[in-house]
Amino acid sequence: MFEKKMYINGELVGDPKQHDVFCPATNKKIGSVAWAGKEETYKALESASDAFDSWSNTPIKERIDWMMKLRDEVIANESHLRECIHLEMGKPWDGTQEDIDSLKNSLTFYSEEILKREPESLLDKEGTHSHILKDESVGVVVAFIAWNFPLLNLAFKIGPAMATGCPIIIKPSFKSPLSAYAVGELCAKIGLPKGAVNFICGDDKVVGDTLSSSPIPALLTLIGSINTGKHIMKMGSSTIKRYSMELGGNAPVIVFDDANLELAADIITALKFGNAGQICVTPNRVFVADNIKEEIVNLIVDRAKKIKVGHNKDEDINMGPLIDEMALSRVTELVNDAIQNGAKLLHGGKKPDDFKNDGYFYEPTVIDNVKTSMRVFKEEVFGPVISICNFNDEDEIINEANNTDAGLTAYVFTEDQSKADHCANKLRFGEIQINGVKYNIDLPHIGIKQSGIGCDCSHLALNDYLVPKRITRTISKAS
Repeated sequence: MFEKKMYINGELVGDPKQHDVFCPATNKKIGSVAWAGKEETYKALESASDAFDSWSNTPIKERIDWMMKLRDEVIANESHLRECIHLEMGKPWDGTQEDIDSLKNSLTFYSEEILKREPESLLDKEGTHSHILKDESVGVVVAFIAWNFPLLNLAFKIGPAMATGCPIIIKPSFKSPLSAYAVGELCAKIGLPKGAVNFICGDDKVVGDTLSSSPIPALLTLIGSINTGKHIMKMGSSTIKRYSMELGGNAPVIVFDDANLELAADIITALKFGNAGQICVTPNRVFVADNIKEEIVNLIVDRAKKIKVGHNKDEDINMGPLIDEMALSRVTELVNDAIQNGAKLLHGGKKPDDFKNDGYFYEPTVIDNVKTSMRVFKEEVFGPVISICNFNDEDEIINEANNTDAGLTAYVFTEDQSKADHCANKLRFGEIQINGVKYNIDLPHIGIKQSGIGCDCSHLALNDYLVPKRITRTISKAS
């Protein structure tokens, strides 16, 4: 049983008020975390504010030393961190590795990348002044972390914040707070300077709204839903702030008739059934050319049938549960709505027989004949459901793929380079993945339209945490 404390101002802070955490695979209590109220929230804000001057002016190489110390502790405590994720998310054991690797890689990458930022000399056309453009820490950062990848999402924020000297308050989701609090324990263990990093979890309205509306944060950053992003921006409007947000997706996949169908089926099913479909970039609408539809549908269904659902860390499990009862009910509702309106169920569509009385499991599901009017087409499913549509006109299907407020990721499968280029130019998404998929800390993760502001990952993420400062000097004339 895990008992975790908040981390505020360099100290682990307990509280009589506890929030119980349950494993979504078993419905059993696995631990509890100290639950922040307004008092703890104000303390975290004051701690970060007080730390700004010293932390932002700490020499870069010294901040890097702290990042490496934290990375070393993450490595040393990898098993415990993975166990936290395994239990709070119900993730298969192998699926927890990505979170850990992301955290290690983020601390390493940004410790290297920040050293590349050098002051820039600007040309003065008249020759009367000299100009230097340099970076400065933006200020206090508040990061709201989604529950689906607890440490991967945390990694996207803590790396650039520490590298740039921005004190950060991290609010993990109450659905998966254990692993984040465990990182707070590591910060305490290495003696990280007070206020540089803080971890608090509490009620979204009490804690979240207090953080967002405070005049102290200079940057509010979020990984979460579009509606949550809108709410945070509304609450943050009390003062002028920066925003960096990776929000919801409704990713299309376009499979042309000249595609490598085995490859397409592999990637579609891996992304859709990995983490039980609870991934913002997972394929949500699969458009397949008419003349190859039967073949690729058979390939997808065959792979869906081979997915092993469960939670036992000692077994070769491919997919765990949904996060909670609300998520299970919503996925069930979306699938039933599609079937009632003419979609064809090809596989799955219910809770697995082996887990009738346990957890929030849902079968790997494939539905065909999905129409644009159906909720499963228009809404982000966030569950293990592949929705298949067919097409015969290239330009028409690009328009259908773009027919969403979301603009995170799109996938294209074709062996025709010109066709791939056409799709890449016309699809309105921040990321276009052609004949494959790759994500890494050094590659920008970008959302457009309602899917986000700013950038996670890569050197571009540093721009959200830094502000430019121009220093101009008059050139003295010789007497």
